[in-house]
Amino acid sequence: MKTNYLRSALLLIAATALTTAANAQKAGKKTAFNSYNNYDTFDGKGRERIQTNWNGKTYQMELVNNKLMALAVDGEIIPSTKWNEYSTAIAAIREQIRKDRVQAKRDQAQAKRDQEQAGRDQQQAKRDQEQAARDQQHAKVEQEQAERDQVEAKRDQEQAAKDQQQAKRDQEQAGRDQEQAKRDQEQASRDQIQAKRDQEQAAEDQRVLKQMISDFVADRIILNEDALHDLSFNGEELIINGKKQPDNVFKKYSEKYPRFAKGNTSYENGKRQFNGLHIHRN
Repeated sequence: MKTNYLRSALLLIAATALTTAANAQKAGKKTAFNSYNNYDTFDGKGRERIQTNWNGKTYQMELVNNKLMALAVDGEIIPSTKWNEYSTAIAAIREQIRKDRVQAKRDQAQAKRDQEQAGRDQQQAKRDQEQAARDQQHAKVEQEQAERDQVEAKRDQEQAAKDQQQAKRDQEQAGRDQEQAKRDQEQASRDQIQAKRDQEQAAEDQRVLKQMISDFVADRIILNEDALHDLSFNGEELIINGKKQPDNVFKKYSEKYPRFAKGNTSYENGKRQFNGLHIHRN
């Protein structure tokens, strides 16, 4: 355990050092920042690296098979003997990541249910059409019987007229059912497309957010990627770690990240709930 912790801690230190060196070589060049969640495997083990901000602090951690291997807070490597002091924040961060994945699966499941309902509506429309055809045939039989039996002709003709009216209503209902089935299919298709777009946009926002964090470090607004505690960004101001940035900084990031600037973008942490990145459109 101690060996794995030291190795992971050294990797965190190396990553921070490399980021600082790379940014120093690119002074003045526009880059970007983002909170970053990455999941991969190594030697058959599930590896999870997380860089994010929580309750005014920046966290960088590494887990293997859901077991914490290394932790840094505000750029400082935390020894394993003190990890329990950060257990609430770590659990909340990972819980929010889990909720985002569950919601994406729910959206996909709903789209599938909509498609299945559209199929059932189509089957019902077909049955209604067949019933309408049977009703029309029955009306014809009644009319023929009325011709053969003049005594009952009037009554049979009236019945035939009623059957024809019912056949017409059944046909109209069948037409409405078909239209509804078509609308249901179109809605299911839109739901699937929207679910895919939401997933793609969430991934893109995470990527751009990580890039923007790197930009903050490059511009010396924060010391390193772990130093970002909270962020508020809209069309009027840019606030980083509770400090409103000068107009030239606000203008630079507004031009480079218009999606974040045009909405009401916030990124913050709480003690028991991971708020993450939020972009609200007016």
